[in-house]
Amino acid sequence: MSEWKGRTRGNLLGYKIFVLFIRYFGLRVAYALLRVVSLYFYLFAFKPRGVMIQFYNEHMGYNYFRSRFLTRINFYKIGQTLVDRFAFMVGRADILEYTFDGHQYLKQIADGNKGGMLISAHLGNWEIAGNMMKEKGLTKRSNIVMFDGEHEQIKKYMQKESGGPSFNVIPIKNDLSHIIGIKQALERGEFICIHADRFLPGSRTITLNFLGKPARFPYGPFHIASKYNAPVTFVFSVKQADYLYELSATVPMDGMQKPEVYAQAFVTILEEKLKAYPDQWFNYFDFFKMEDVA
Repeated sequence: MSEWKGRTRGNLLGYKIFVLFIRYFGLRVAYALLRVVSLYFYLFAFKPRGVMIQFYNEHMGYNYFRSRFLTRINFYKIGQTLVDRFAFMVGRADILEYTFDGHQYLKQIADGNKGGMLISAHLGNWEIAGNMMKEKGLTKRSNIVMFDGEHEQIKKYMQKESGGPSFNVIPIKNDLSHIIGIKQALERGEFICIHADRFLPGSRTITLNFLGKPARFPYGPFHIASKYNAPVTFVFSVKQADYLYELSATVPMDGMQKPEVYAQAFVTILEEKLKAYPDQWFNYFDFFKMEDVA
């Protein structure tokens, strides 16, 4: 599958500039700057641009011109998700609004004593979802399981500017210590939030039919969901307009089902969301490549 290396794009100077604009001029001005920056990346980030055009054309069925247009919008939308993330961190996100479809399901999980698995994908903006959940009174601690791939300088800068994220991070490590962290969090009745659409070479995978073709997904999230007796729901946060998000959660699935059951349910809802919001698919590598890249 994957030429993805577990690290996000971006540099420290770019982060500082956008934090400065958000803090002193607000989101609207930051979005205006973003239109220029995202155009630059669209013109000169040849590899991710080519991957996205191919994805829309060959796998989503759009014609060449529509695929190029969606790729341009996609580059702008991923920039918006980062800018919105910074806005929450520095307390300038008051302009953002959201709807919440499925709040009762997360409330149901939060009121239980088994914790819950919230499985999502790199479609939309998960970190915004975490802030929205808190505003809706879902105060159970959220633990995001993720590849700890951001540059150390960027992490330190964002910690300094915002005091750090409002959620706990459980970094995925080769020694599998993250499994212990997940188990302990569930035993405390907390949320485990994990993406299930990326893996690093050498990781165990499961092959499923996705958009009409076989694609590999990480086995780990579904194995964890099967191993621990905790309810499982699929959560997405997508942009409906510049300043409006939709957060959604599916009806919780009972714990202790087979990994394949969770995986198939996830792919079904992921396809639905992708077809509804194709410009918010943020996987910039050949998703359907079946062999690992050395």
